[in-house]
Amino acid sequence: MTRHYATAASATVIALIGVSAWFAFGNRPDDPLAECRASVVASGAADIGGPFTLIDETGATVTDTDVITGPTLVYFGYTFCPDVCPLDNARNAEAVDILQEMGLSVKPVFISVDPARDTPEQLAAFTDAMHPDMLGLTGSEEQVKAASAAYKTYFKVQDPGDEYTLIDHSTFTYLMFPKTGFAEFFKRDDTADDVARRTACFIEALS
Repeated sequence: MTRHYATAASATVIALIGVSAWFAFGNRPDDPLAECRASVVASGAADIGGPFTLIDETGATVTDTDVITGPTLVYFGYTFCPDVCPLDNARNAEAVDILQEMGLSVKPVFISVDPARDTPEQLAAFTDAMHPDMLGLTGSEEQVKAASAAYKTYFKVQDPGDEYTLIDHSTFTYLMFPKTGFAEFFKRDDTADDVARRTACFIEALS
């Protein structure tokens, strides 16, 4: 029963974030990449992304320049998430496979907002089950908060004292490029084909 109410609360928060994003990212007529977009995102409008220092699933310290070396799909979540995170990341993994069939290489990245439970080993087990190329990242509480702030994401631990606590969090997937930064975000109802098609459009436009 607790999980039911927690999931409903998460959905409400995510819906509110989505509404806020609509106003923050509204399309502009001068957007040079408008033909690639299906979302209401203006080029550079939200200033999403930025420097971060985290720990990868091997235990190595990495920065954003180590991680975003090409087209990259970035998702913030946690491995104990009962439904949303596995479904979203499975979708991202499928999109990466579709892109590979098109001859395009895109890295899927999963950044944990649950550093208390998501050790590098726990992340490796999660990402390995999703896709062989998926990279899991964690870090200290301060490092994770800084990365989340850079990407304008939201998360809140419902009950910090409960080892089984759920975490409310935003569910956008961000398409990032090493030189130009943020390009697009994908919502939960975007399919793997949607993600692959729009990502391919950006890769072609920015190449």
